Amino acid sequence: MNINNKTVLVTGGGSGIGLAIAQQLSERNNKVIITGRRAETLQAAAAGLKNVTAIAADVTNEDDIKRLIATIQADFGGLDILINNAGFAHYYSIDADSNTYKKGLEEFNTNFFSILNLTEQLLPTLQKSAEAAVVNVSSILALVPRSTIPTYSASKAALHSYTQSLRFALKDTSVKVFELMPPLVNTDFSKEIGGENGIPPSQVAADLINAFENDSYEIHVGNTAHIYALSDSDRFNAINAA
Repeated sequence: MNINNKTVLVTGGGSGIGLAIAQQLSERNNKVIITGRRAETLQAAAAGLKNVTAIAADVTNEDDIKRLIATIQADFGGLDILINNAGFAHYYSIDADSNTYKKGLEEFNTNFFSILNLTEQLLPTLQKSAEAAVVNVSSILALVPRSTIPTYSASKAALHSYTQSLRFALKDTSVKVFELMPPLVNTDFSKEIGGENGIPPSQVAADLINAFENDSYEIHVGNTAHIYALSDSDRFNAINAA
């Protein structure tokens, strides 16, 4: 698909992967809207980029979502690409006192249910575009969960499944559905799990740009490609052994 002169919304766009994506898209003459909870962080990020507008909004807050969508309609006249990148994680190990239920609710609210809500509310706008896209940022953890972020891993597995269903549901529309699956990335978000050993967010953004240009809908960045190949091989072997 063409990835120039589009209007793009990036949630969680003030830092990390979201900011790297916003930067690379802005360099292609796209109008990029970044959103997140902290207005100061967003404004600082947007100040260093061209064609980028910051709008503070919490994707889990319904009033914020309504205001965000109204602003997009009024100030930009529509939207071509939605990139669901905002995420939240608790780092812990499951035990009798870990409060797993509460932590899981918070993670699923940000990493899964808010994406369903925002995507559903923006689909009528996206479908007015001759060539539109939804990008859901999941994770290598959708394939191989990590015990120290168990419910975050589960939320990404749920997002992976939903994205496949959404792609099938929209296959006959103008909206293409991509899934970006990064491995460990060197961001503040991943510090507690050794993020300094991860790949740079700019590599994740570059792989997304390449996927747009080649209509590659499931984007296995870095080590995710190797893990996916092993996972796919295991599923194939299991089916043939049944």
